[in-house]
Amino acid sequence: MSETAATGGGGGGGGAGGLRERKKRQTYERLSETAIALFLEKGFEKVSVAEIAAAAEVSKPTLFRYFPAKEDLVLHRFADHEDEAARVVAGAAGRSPLEALHRHFADGLARRDPVTGLNDDPRVLAFHGLLYGTPSLVARAYAYQGRSEAALAGALVGVPAIAARLAAGQIVAVQRVLAEENWRRIAAGESADGVYPDAVVAAELGFGQLEGGLGIRSAN
Repeated sequence: MSETAATGGGGGGGGAGGLRERKKRQTYERLSETAIALFLEKGFEKVSVAEIAAAAEVSKPTLFRYFPAKEDLVLHRFADHEDEAARVVAGAAGRSPLEALHRHFADGLARRDPVTGLNDDPRVLAFHGLLYGTPSLVARAYAYQGRSEAALAGALVGVPAIAARLAAGQIVAVQRVLAEENWRRIAAGESADGVYPDAVVAAELGFGQLEGGLGIRSAN
C-alpha cells in the first residue's frame, strides 16, 4: 500500500473517456474513504452498509455496484498493489525476479512505504490496526493476496506452471510476513526509523532464503 493509498488520494486522465474513468475512480475513493472513517470511529462491525451509503450520499445499490462486499471498501486501498510484484518482475531488465523484488522491497523500506509495514504515520497505523484487528478483513485480504500470487506467477516466464505458482506463493508470503513483523513492532511503540535497520536485515534474510531454495534466476 503506497502512501497515497494509505492516506487517501487519486486523479489523472484526459478526454471524455479519461473524464469518465476519473469520476469513477473518484467515486471509488470517496466511498472507501467515507467507509474507513466510519470504521475507525465506530468499529467495522458496528457500521452498516446503509450508514455508509447515507454518509456518502448514494443509494445502497449504487454502493454495491462499486463494492460487492463491505470488506472491499477497506481492501480497495490495496487494489493498485495486486499486480505490483508482477510489474516489478516484468520490468526487471537484467536482474533475476528475486533480485528485482528484493530491491523493490528495500526501496519501499527506505521511503517508508506503508505496504512494507514500516510506517509510523498515525493514519497508517490506524488503518493497519483496523485491517489486522478485524477477522473478516484479514480473511478477505487473502483473496487479494491470491490474485497477487496469480499475477506474479504469470510474470515468471520460462518457468513451469506449477513451479511458478509455488514460487509466487512463497514470495508473496515472505513479503507479507516481513510487512506484518514491521507493523507489529511499530504498533508496539517503536519508531519506523528505529525498526528500519532490523527490517533491512530481515528482508535480506527472507529473500536470501528464497534465492537459496526457489531456483528461479531470470524471468527472460
